[in-house]
Amino acid sequence: MFGKIKPVKIRSYSENRKYGIAAKDVKELLKKACNLLLVPLSGARVCLYEDGTIVTEEFFPTLADNTELVLMSKGQTWSGVVCDISQLLNTDRHADSLIEAAKGLLSDEKSSKRRKILTDLLQNLEDRSELESREEDEDWFQGVDSRFKTKSAYMKYNCESRIRGYLKELDDATKSIQKAKVRAEFLKTSQSLTEMLKTAKYNGCYFDRTEKQPDRLCTQEGWFTCQGSFDENVCKSLHSINPYGSREGRIVFSTWNLDHRIEKKRTVIPALLEALQNHRSTDINLNYFYQLLFTRENLKLVHIVCHKKGAHNLQCDTKKIYNNATKDLKAKQKPKVKKRRMT
Repeated sequence: MFGKIKPVKIRSYSENRKYGIAAKDVKELLKKACNLLLVPLSGARVCLYEDGTIVTEEFFPTLADNTELVLMSKGQTWSGVVCDISQLLNTDRHADSLIEAAKGLLSDEKSSKRRKILTDLLQNLEDRSELESREEDEDWFQGVDSRFKTKSAYMKYNCESRIRGYLKELDDATKSIQKAKVRAEFLKTSQSLTEMLKTAKYNGCYFDRTEKQPDRLCTQEGWFTCQGSFDENVCKSLHSINPYGSREGRIVFSTWNLDHRIEKKRTVIPALLEALQNHRSTDINLNYFYQLLFTRENLKLVHIVCHKKGAHNLQCDTKKIYNNATKDLKAKQKPKVKKRRMT
């Protein structure tokens, strides 16, 4: 194997373009690479692009043809593909030269894993989140109804639509009620909750980046962060997305869920139905059920991977189901236990 001419791909530490070189040993490789890339020969070394392993004379013959290598001058170190990503992130992410560099890496990349990393990075580099109107970013609005003139207006509508869907599930529960009296009280409760939601404009502010900080779920630029599954405080995978940045981001964001911690179908609506079996709608703590069904008090924005669809096994707080007047009345109605006199 020693002495055989071996073709490799070489690039400098600071540039992304790769060149083909053939050499019979490391000494010849260094000489050719330094001449080609204008790097001083003294102290120069070559390493594997993938993980930074230094290529020695003994290691060189074992390399596969066209192995990707990095030429380093004295004092430089290379820790693998992460160096490329670090260099990209430390540069102005909106610079045209940076985008071209990422495209250059991608066009010459054979590893499927690294292509995925570069594709995701390039998507973020090319994001157009600073653009807002349809005229500025027509591509983003492909497939979006023409009545929406801005990204924020559409994202607000998108959130409203999801929340409206919860109202429909509440209305559907009416079909399961057998007693006419209970059904009537449930309809009154549902109507009251609907009016509360209308007043709050269906909480569309959650996806609208033009809203104030406490009301929106995203940054001013439009970045959303996964809040983790119902039983976790944070997302361990650190999922994030900016649907304002590109049409693809907008479409992928539709797979993210507003997940009810205390489950809507399994727990919240059944608890409301049970409470109305022997009570009027005016006895119910509407604010509590409104929060559970339609607000961030009980909703978590989660990446589809973090959306656990199994039973959450979380229950409603029985102390909050009824309003204060009802709780006071129930307390008064409790039979008094007579104390037996001691003799």
